[in-house]
Amino acid sequence: MTSTDATAAGPGRAGVWNLPNILTMLRIALVPFFVWFLIADAPGLHSESGPWRWAAAAAFAVAIYTDKLDGDIARSRNLVTDFGKIADPIADKLLIGSALVMLSVLGELPWWATLVILVREWGVTALRFFVIRYGVIPASRGGKLKTVIQTAAIFLYLLPLAAIAPWLAWLAFAVMMVAVAVTVWTGVEYVVEAMRLRAKGKVQGTTKGGQEPA
Repeated sequence: MTSTDATAAGPGRAGVWNLPNILTMLRIALVPFFVWFLIADAPGLHSESGPWRWAAAAAFAVAIYTDKLDGDIARSRNLVTDFGKIADPIADKLLIGSALVMLSVLGELPWWATLVILVREWGVTALRFFVIRYGVIPASRGGKLKTVIQTAAIFLYLLPLAAIAPWLAWLAFAVMMVAVAVTVWTGVEYVVEAMRLRAKGKVQGTTKGGQEPA
């Protein structure tokens, strides 16, 4: 393909094997290592806050950085692909979900907080697929803020500094509670947007075809 043809192809036509997608796949590949580091630090599921816990925190930080980096590169170099659109949110949910579950398994994070966040995350994903015939629900500013706060809360939990500075454990819990609140709030926003999109799509379907879409 010539450079002119490649330019004309536009977004979504770049090959799968490009740098942003490789970074996304790297993030997915880091998840089992991240989980293993947490388990290695917690024999009998009792965290020891040793070097493996630092390794888990570092793996999480690297994975989160690749999330920002792959998006920036994809947009700046016109390398947005259909694979990336699907794989990127899956990678994010795997990373965040595994971190929340492992923190709850280790007894550091209440299970109810993990379940609220996971139900919201996968519920919104299912909702997007449910209304996709009517249109796409874009990521909101609140949704992006939710991701930032969730990431900050998890990272604070992962840092093995509570023994040195006990107040950090309370800070981590406080930030996580804010994350849960924003997660629920943005979830409600997405439900309202999905209902609006569905209602609008039904009206348009009735106007064009004389009946609602099946």
